[in-house]
Amino acid sequence: MALIMVVDDEPDILYLVSKMLRKEGHEVIEALNGKQALEKLKERRPDLILLDVMMPGLNGWEVSKKIKSDPEYRSIPVAMLTVKSSEEDMEKSFMYANCDAHIAKPIIREKMLNTVRWLLQNLPKSEGGE
Repeated sequence: MALIMVVDDEPDILYLVSKMLRKEGHEVIEALNGKQALEKLKERRPDLILLDVMMPGLNGWEVSKKIKSDPEYRSIPVAMLTVKSSEEDMEKSFMYANCDAHIAKPIIREKMLNTVRWLLQNLPKSEGGE
């Protein structure tokens, strides 16, 4: 299956999402903030990144923008996983942060897993990596 990075500053959410993904057969890399996510990205290239918006330091939109502006990592699909679900928030996810999907919290398991499946099957495969 896929290697998925989950980034959330709330340990309970990180645990829950990681558990759902592992149950589906995916391998998971966890990060508690944006800085840690960018560091782990250099160590191991995931097939997909699930990224919370509201985090201390670098918020998720800033992290996604950094990833999507880097030629080495821009092909990795990024999905925002957030309570910020207004039309303006979704527009910021797609237009400012260049993410590939926007998943609202509270997490609905099947919706999240369907989005993960779609991103892994329909977006171009990441270049480079392991």
